[in-house]
Amino acid sequence: MKRAVCLVSGGLDSATSLACARRDGFEVYALSFDYGQRHKIELEAAVRVAQALGSVRHEITRIDLRLFGGSALTGDIDVPKHRAVSEMAGAIPVTYVPARNTIFLSFALAWAEVLGSSDIYLGVNAVDYSGYPDCRPAYIDAFRRMANLATKAGIEGAMALNIHTPLISLSKAEIIRLGISLGVDYSLTHSCYDPSPGGLACGACDSCRLRLAGFAEAGLADPLVYQTNI
Repeated sequence: MKRAVCLVSGGLDSATSLACARRDGFEVYALSFDYGQRHKIELEAAVRVAQALGSVRHEITRIDLRLFGGSALTGDIDVPKHRAVSEMAGAIPVTYVPARNTIFLSFALAWAEVLGSSDIYLGVNAVDYSGYPDCRPAYIDAFRRMANLATKAGIEGAMALNIHTPLISLSKAEIIRLGISLGVDYSLTHSCYDPSPGGLACGACDSCRLRLAGFAEAGLADPLVYQTNI
């Protein structure tokens, strides 16, 4: 089987993306990051997802983006709550982590080249994407072109890197329906940016609200446990 590196955060989208890689016939090497995020509990979900969906290997790489801050996920900034979905695409939110996908994709690129793989899977979405600039098709295409200029395999023509973004044009409801059809157990995932000390999802941050709206539109109940005071 061909190998693919799949970025796995522990959230709904990355779990579905990993399932797509398996559907497409790849042997999956899962890659997650402990980058100083306030919602580090997502890494426990990433381990569950990688195991449940049959990853050959799962690595958690440690980098500390708290050194730079600049985000509600890595610095002393409040996570926005109770925003309408229409607000989320209006401007880049404070939960944007500067250059995060570029950093993550660079690690994935390095591992893919070592594995002799030309395929990376990433669960970015350009429809319900909370306004993040590094989730857009133009960004993904630019990184792919850069990667093929920056690697030994690309320069020597041994292989051309493909960045698979199977969810890029889907709504959250469509992603959920796809995942269900591929056997994803969403009770294993975690999406909240600001969970309680006990690990319960807040239900009010942008990520929770997009997730809940997606399940509602899909006509399904979200299996995740939320705080009751939302």
